[in-house]
Amino acid sequence: MNTSAEPESGDPPAVELTGITKTFPGVVANSDVNLTVRAGEVHALCGENGAGKSTLMKILYGMQAPDSGTIRVRGDEIAFRTPAEAIKAGIGMVHQHFMLADNLTVLENVVLGAESEHGIGAKARRRVRELAEQAGFELRLDVLVESLGVAERQRIEILKVLYRGARIIILDEPTAVLVPQEVDELFTTLRTMRERGFTFLFISHKLDEVRSIADTITVLRRGTTVGSVGASEVTSRALAEMMVGSELPVPERGPSTVTDREVLAVEGLSAVESQRPVLDEIELSVRAGEVVGIAGVEGNGQTELVEAIMGMRQIASGRIRMGDQDITSFGTLARREAGIGYVPEDRHRQGLLLDESLWHNRILGHQTRRPVARGRWLDRQGAKDDTRRIVEQFDVRTPGIEVDAAALSGGNQQKLIIGRELSGQPRLLIAAHPTRGVDVGAQSGIWEHLRTARAEGLAVLLISADLDELIGLSDTIRVMFRGRLVATADPRSVTPEQLGAAMTGTQEAV
Repeated sequence: MNTSAEPESGDPPAVELTGITKTFPGVVANSDVNLTVRAGEVHALCGENGAGKSTLMKILYGMQAPDSGTIRVRGDEIAFRTPAEAIKAGIGMVHQHFMLADNLTVLENVVLGAESEHGIGAKARRRVRELAEQAGFELRLDVLVESLGVAERQRIEILKVLYRGARIIILDEPTAVLVPQEVDELFTTLRTMRERGFTFLFISHKLDEVRSIADTITVLRRGTTVGSVGASEVTSRALAEMMVGSELPVPERGPSTVTDREVLAVEGLSAVESQRPVLDEIELSVRAGEVVGIAGVEGNGQTELVEAIMGMRQIASGRIRMGDQDITSFGTLARREAGIGYVPEDRHRQGLLLDESLWHNRILGHQTRRPVARGRWLDRQGAKDDTRRIVEQFDVRTPGIEVDAAALSGGNQQKLIIGRELSGQPRLLIAAHPTRGVDVGAQSGIWEHLRTARAEGLAVLLISADLDELIGLSDTIRVMFRGRLVATADPRSVTPEQLGAAMTGTQEAV
């Protein structure tokens, strides 16, 4: 394999990073990283969580300063001190977690913060329409963002950076929450924009997608550059080996372990928000040793279903049982004590205290039970000892248990959460997007822990936007659309395309 993709002669590269090094206390995030991105290409950046991708992109986008090394944009050496300076140089970034105001319209979101560009009136509207047409977007500019799906929200984020003059665009895990049809639409947009001279830095863990859309792929491992290769010259397996030194993991459920013992029963569950039904007569059952997958485009009730089961959302009607125990009136802590483990969809907002140590985070949600509590009192030593066990058993890569959770990479943060929740010996685990934004190595480890727990009798409710993950791990799949469970799929025979069709309402059953 040729692991050096040289820029073409002629015009200077769109981006050239040379010898970039960045250290934090106890951690070398980037070590002598080199990256060359040609103008008018889609350049993918791959690597494990903790490999240094995010730090490198933050340096390019002016969010952090390198300790050493140089940044050149279109041949000019630049030292960005803020994102505003990067934006002025024509660099934009679309973050994985969208930064939109739901109570504003599409137009208002695009213009917000850049009113000096074209004002807020007719001129701004004309410019947004021009940019949308260039990108091949069809967007209603006067609708509220809260009414839009994930794919449309992503287009708004892209329009925002275009509106600010970006020609070099960083996309952070852009397909993480999209169904296959929406991924195809995004890739059509990227190819159209690439033909018009735009340059993309595409960060992703989905190696088949990377090979489909990228012209060049650069791999980072443990903070340094492994190599760059043309996308047409490499297989997904070879990329995985460059990233982690092992083959690409595949989610496999293994032999059936499903029993007749019902652990979770959801009966006639309905919920309303702002006089609008968000859950409509949900009937759902999960048995011991079973993984029930929930497929659905984000915004169709999956989050509300999880919140209702966890006692975080008031319901209008229905009943929730754990075994023979009716927990409908229980609070969230009581439901946890009844045997529910919870891996939230947003680890930063709902799963961790980022400014607290790992052992403090081990306590969250388990503060009334051993080994982190004795009676009414917290057991600091018990929490520390068990955190060390989790770090070792779940391969959480950290300098120690006293470091803040914010110091860990996303994949290691997620492994800490998985370890914490499985360590509580739950009867039911609600796992919402358990491998979102983690690398293939961490992904493989999380899958193995879920398979092992399932084989030991754990009931799992799995919510995921990764259709391969749902198909590979689930014993049965239910599809949510507009707050209702509209279809049931057999993971042994269903295809991602069939699931995607059911998720978007174009197919009633799979």
